[in-house]
Amino acid sequence: MKFSFFHLMPWTDLDETPSQWPAPNASFDAARGKALYDTYIDTMAYAEQCGFDAVAANEHHFSPYSMMNNCNLIGAALSQRTKSIKLAMLGNLLPLLNPIRVAEEYAMLDVMSGGRLIAGFVRGIPHEYIAYNVPPSESRARMKEALDLILKAWTEPEPFGWEGEFYQHRGISIWPKPMQKPHPRMLLSASNDESAEFVGQYDAMIGMTLIIDLDIAAKTIEVYRKTARAFGRETGPEDVLLGQQTCIAETDQEAREIMRAGLEYFHSKLMRPQQDAQRIVLQKTRFFSDEEQREFFVKRLVVHKSRTLEEQIDAGSVICGSPETVVKQIKRLRKHLGAGHININMKIGTIPDSAVLRGMELFRDRVLPHVADL
Repeated sequence: MKFSFFHLMPWTDLDETPSQWPAPNASFDAARGKALYDTYIDTMAYAEQCGFDAVAANEHHFSPYSMMNNCNLIGAALSQRTKSIKLAMLGNLLPLLNPIRVAEEYAMLDVMSGGRLIAGFVRGIPHEYIAYNVPPSESRARMKEALDLILKAWTEPEPFGWEGEFYQHRGISIWPKPMQKPHPRMLLSASNDESAEFVGQYDAMIGMTLIIDLDIAAKTIEVYRKTARAFGRETGPEDVLLGQQTCIAETDQEAREIMRAGLEYFHSKLMRPQQDAQRIVLQKTRFFSDEEQREFFVKRLVVHKSRTLEEQIDAGSVICGSPETVVKQIKRLRKHLGAGHININMKIGTIPDSAVLRGMELFRDRVLPHVADL
């Protein structure tokens, strides 16, 4: 089993719930922001000392939900603060960005880190398209063209031109090229069967977050494996990554108390403007290819929010408990889903940073020895 330590870099000082999206930024305090960035980057660098295989980051916009609007900046900082841990950018919102710029920045990170990059490409969630003024209905087509362009930019030894539907370049020849050959390990996100089929067409890991039902998740993973097989590639546990909100404490009761308080702030304040924006986008645009996929996305969010913490634990949506309990939960995910990589997010809402650090140490000392060899 492999494990990555993930951080959202949330703003933890909201007194009032944002009533709209984009969330007003009048209450942002730069000095406080600097302190949070310092703490968060220190915490992410500490993951190397706690036995994690990778430290992970991603990208969000226009919201206190996450202050990380460019994960590559954080990856660059971590490339100089760490020595051997993988840097998992999970990832760049590819349909919203210039793919050549993404290819260049990822190549820089791979070289700067000595070949430690895991290159994540994600389609993102619906409201991000409002932030960057990109039509949500174009997201899948943009994703595919941008990804194909990046792969060529990484591997083509001579300058080349590109005339596509969304991107046109007279001449491309990026400097530097990635250190890893033919290119860094890739991860593509999927939350439904349609996305899983897309991921299976590429030599990439599948990344899944917000698991609501283990059987449904297993079906989606099987779609990925079947598609990969059709394209001549056999997949294993190392090709499946699960994202899990996680709290590890000395006892089950303590872990649940910490997690429950963090989730309350996460859902009632940080997620509120996101949910409103997503509802608007899903009503007015064609982000999903059909009504069934749209309903699946909406239902997933509603069900997750409505469940008690105990129900989320039972469903496999979160990892929470004492080290001994967490070991059992990880073994269950491995057995049921065949996943070989878990992406652990311990900073949920207002969970204290001291509790995050203690959870990381408990993971290293009392969880990892029992699951690393699964």
